[in-house]
Amino acid sequence: MKKLLLIILLIPFFGISQKACNVFGKVKFVEYGEDYKVKFVDYGEDLKIKYVKYGEDKIGKWKAVDYGEDYKLKVVKYGEDFKAKEVDYGEGCN
Repeated sequence: MKKLLLIILLIPFFGISQKACNVFGKVKFVEYGEDYKVKFVDYGEDLKIKYVKYGEDKIGKWKAVDYGEDYKLKVVKYGEDFKAKEVDYGEGCN
């Protein structure tokens, strides 16, 4: 019974972090019509990201574009789908 309760409690946290892991590639920052809402933080992040000019095909690497985006993101202060931290190295999911 304890194992079942533990599994049920961990599923929502696992689902949140997996959502963030799927966001990589070309991203466009928008005010409305977003695919995801992201909050940038200094700690407690779901995803560590690195902005790149090329090679954005791996988890944690984003290329900011004006058109041809894979995802549209809205930067918010609260009500986020996931939290991100910008890093120079060590990008990826927690």
